[in-house]
Amino acid sequence: MNIRLPLRPLALLMLAAPALASAANFNVRPGAWESTTTSVVSGNLIPAAELAKMPPAQRARVEAMLGAHAGAPRRITEKSCITQADLDQDRLMKSDAEQHCTTNVVSRSPTRLVLDRQCPQPHASTAHVAFEAPSPERFTGSVDVTLADGGKVHLDIQGRWLGASCAGLGPATK
Repeated sequence: MNIRLPLRPLALLMLAAPALASAANFNVRPGAWESTTTSVVSGNLIPAAELAKMPPAQRARVEAMLGAHAGAPRRITEKSCITQADLDQDRLMKSDAEQHCTTNVVSRSPTRLVLDRQCPQPHASTAHVAFEAPSPERFTGSVDVTLADGGKVHLDIQGRWLGASCAGLGPATK
């Protein structure tokens, strides 16, 4: 059984938040971006029902792996191409899970974006997202996610614009 932890897709999903407003509203540029995400997780990241389906040895390995990462910051830096169409559609990065989530804009200005997001099963979660763009070439943000089975994920994100050309970069789809 291939186990995919929801953390990476969840992180990518939450990375969508920096540009969840059109470029005219939240002041970030289209083009090549580098985003660095520091994540801290706690609690159950895999639903108990999924763990119960695993053979005992596999479950023990997964639980040990999750326990080893609990509370320990993890840092990921990725480059992606964000088009004007992505910005116009309120997305910095796309995720398969995103299409099922509901996002509500709490507040939006050229320099600040605050969102609440709710996603249904199979990876039910709620998230509070707050981003600031001190310039069109930089953003910072924080994301607090609560998973249905009690797991929590906190993300601190820093993004910097690399330039208008996306040569050599794929779309912002994971």
